Amino acid sequence: MINKFARDLIENWHLGFVATADAEGNPNVSPKGSFVIHDDTTISFAEIRSPDTLANIKVRPQLEVNFIDILTRRGVLIQGEASFVAREDARYPSLRPPYTTRWPELEPEFSGFVVINVTACKPLATPAYDIGVTSEDLRAKWMQRVRDINIIHKGSEDAEC
Repeated sequence: MINKFARDLIENWHLGFVATADAEGNPNVSPKGSFVIHDDTTISFAEIRSPDTLANIKVRPQLEVNFIDILTRRGVLIQGEASFVAREDARYPSLRPPYTTRWPELEPEFSGFVVINVTACKPLATPAYDIGVTSEDLRAKWMQRVRDINIIHKGSEDAEC
């Protein structure tokens, strides 16, 4: 289910945009930067400040997660069913090792993990590939753009919306 491309993407970028819906079908999209892969059909993220996501999962466990390589504009859309494993749950210790290895300073903030049983993994790509643009072209363009943005916005990250 999770192929090599998806595995490499998730392992390298860790950031996924989780889409859930509440009981009335109202959408919620939330970035989560702590994804890990447990096996070919299971991924999870550490729960830190996700009250809407958790509330939605309780009533509608189906979700989607979008992972994108921001430089090549290729990605995957993961579909699955989620469940929450709280710190007090007997399964928590078995899920914990990859998190404490990567983010030991954040572990005290975890209220648990959202575990996703993957039902589909679909590739995504920008339409630029349809007109012959290569991943090398896009990587060079977007690396320069990231440099430019960092120069322009240095120090403004904490500004209010």
